[in-house]
Amino acid sequence: MVGSDENHPGVIRPLHSQGVLHAGMGHNRRVLGTINQNTMRAAPHPCPVNKKGPLAEKFAAQITGKQQQPLPEETKKLAPPVQVPIESEDVSIIDVDEYKAASDSPVPMFVQHTEAMLNEIDRMDEDEMEDIPEKPVSDIDSADKKNPLAVVEYIDDLYAYYKRVESSSCVSPNYMAQQSDLNEKMRGILIDWLIEVHYKFELMDETLYLTVNLIDRFLAVQPVVRKKLQLVGVTAMLLSCKYEEVSVPVVEDLILISDKTYSRIEVLQMEKLMVNTLQFNLSVPTPYVFMRRFLKAAQTDKKLELLSFFIIELCLVEYEMLEFRPSLLAAAAVFTAQCSLGGSKQWSQTNERHTNYSKDQLLECSRRMVTFHQKAGIGKLTGVHRKYSSSKFGYAARSEPANFLLEDII
Repeated sequence: MVGSDENHPGVIRPLHSQGVLHAGMGHNRRVLGTINQNTMRAAPHPCPVNKKGPLAEKFAAQITGKQQQPLPEETKKLAPPVQVPIESEDVSIIDVDEYKAASDSPVPMFVQHTEAMLNEIDRMDEDEMEDIPEKPVSDIDSADKKNPLAVVEYIDDLYAYYKRVESSSCVSPNYMAQQSDLNEKMRGILIDWLIEVHYKFELMDETLYLTVNLIDRFLAVQPVVRKKLQLVGVTAMLLSCKYEEVSVPVVEDLILISDKTYSRIEVLQMEKLMVNTLQFNLSVPTPYVFMRRFLKAAQTDKKLELLSFFIIELCLVEYEMLEFRPSLLAAAAVFTAQCSLGGSKQWSQTNERHTNYSKDQLLECSRRMVTFHQKAGIGKLTGVHRKYSSSKFGYAARSEPANFLLEDII
């Protein structure tokens, strides 16, 4: 129920603020007052109080004030007084110091405990409750608890699963030795070209990382002649688009970008061979999956995010980086980018908690990333450097590499 305010017409106020509920509430308060008064009549147990502390003086004043409150007449009818034997008419507060001086016997245990407790309270009051240090590990999901797409309830379990199964999506770092007609340089040329194709088609980031994963997993078990290597790359991108994209490029578009080197039939035949060889297993945790989580843990801005992706895309081209797991690559990319922008080895406990990698575990991988950063615009494989030299990607390629990480090598 609501009513209007006489002093302020038109203002709606709850009726209990105008006294409608005060009558009922008043009786309740008087009954409680009666109970308190009756309780105060009983002889309390001795309560030692240290008069030296400001909190003790305030506590004693409150008790004295309660004892002096008169008993309302109306409440005498409602609650008869409780008859409790009174040992002494004059109940006073015990001073610990006077108690000690008046007796030669050892101080009772309850007095010692009470005195220690009150001294502790005084020290807390003097220190004005010193600030509690901030927790070293922050909750990076607190802002997304109301977002159902963030799946905060089981996000940690999800990434723990990714860490367990990521090894199944990795390939041997020397698988190219099994290819009689291919080498690591040819692989680098193919990946560099596909990064440019991915950029021109404006595909999702996930598509690029899955494309590279499919190529490596396929080449690790299936011999391929060099004339068919580009066909493998185009087909891998087609499969990735079908898995990740909403709008998938048609086969003719992929044939066109490969300068019509292959026919539609060849692309479809290679697609069938690849999915059967990989046993239709396209759900794998790529470095991109871990990048999104680790960047969130690092609480990055856009500049650091773009630099991290620039560094890890440089690694996609390099065959030697296959020896590192996707999660380690992602963590090292974020760490290297932080070092590049901050000028020092920055790796918080929050980063370490969510990546499960310490700074020392990342240094070897990070140093290789620095060397790739140094030579990114040099040589023939400059697709990643050109991509991240544009305004769309914040000119991330122009950032200075973290050269000081290489100076630590003995």
